[in-house]
Amino acid sequence: MHEFWKSSGFHLLDVNDAGRLVVTPDYLRAYYTRPEVHPVEESCAREIALHDALMTDPLMAVSAERVASLADEDARDSYRIVLGFRDKLVEAGTLEAAYLELIRSKAVTVPPVFLDQMVHAILRNCLARVMDPIRIRAAEILFRDQNVSTDNGLIMLADDEIVEMHSANQGLGGLGQLLLESNTPARTVELDVLDEDNSDIYWDRSDRFDTVIDLRFTQPGLDALARVLETWLRHMMGISVRIQPMQRIDDERWTWHIGLDSEATRILNALYEGRELPFEDNQQILGLFRMTFNDPAMVVSSVGSRPVYLGLAKTKSGKLKMKPQNLLMNLPLVQGG
Repeated sequence: MHEFWKSSGFHLLDVNDAGRLVVTPDYLRAYYTRPEVHPVEESCAREIALHDALMTDPLMAVSAERVASLADEDARDSYRIVLGFRDKLVEAGTLEAAYLELIRSKAVTVPPVFLDQMVHAILRNCLARVMDPIRIRAAEILFRDQNVSTDNGLIMLADDEIVEMHSANQGLGGLGQLLLESNTPARTVELDVLDEDNSDIYWDRSDRFDTVIDLRFTQPGLDALARVLETWLRHMMGISVRIQPMQRIDDERWTWHIGLDSEATRILNALYEGRELPFEDNQQILGLFRMTFNDPAMVVSSVGSRPVYLGLAKTKSGKLKMKPQNLLMNLPLVQGG
């Protein structure tokens, strides 16, 4: 096994007998050191005392009155959010259960970055024994925004934050400029495209998020993402499925689909309804998948053994923001499935 993604906080969590992640005091302390909560020079004495007390006893009860007594309004809001999140984690028992409760609630009360961090840790847990670095890199798509380049017929995904950092520091534009324009080799900007020959470079760089994956139909990245989605469903829902990449949906009995992001949802809805897509919308599609359930009895009768189609698409500005909760929330399961 390889070590990877220390930034996930996995090493601060416990794993119970069911393979689920249990929150620990050290994991909570990591949230108390976030810049939104950690005291600054201007913090009042009550804020500093509260922070010190929580670092000593991360599970201590904190009254609404104590939070309201803090002098800074932003600090009050931040503590309400972090402590509310802490309480949900503890009450749920595991990180996985808390995530499911949050995404099923009508009003998500935690910042999106907290959900991404939960996905990061959960995937670190359920991919612990995976030896394929391309699959691990593909899993980053579920919790980190990607910058997409489709120049020259490629589908290259790089971490959006890293691309923006290079753009700010070196005056470069999008990923297409970083990798494809004349005489700009990947090593110049410390971004390398993973392939089957060099994929082992990933392990030492996993927390740098500075490798690029090719998501074309003919490349291993798309299949690796399919395997990650299978693992995600099996770990979170106990559901066994087979997911296969495909180039197009050509099915007169198309019954069910799930968009893995907002743009894919919009595009698949239009295709399902038989609407003609503008050329630009077709160009946004990054990946299509055919999903079948190993136990059709779990599926509503209107779907039965029919496949469920999945889609992934970039925005018009070339970003990919996957929503892994879509796959969990929109399955055609029988009640209680």
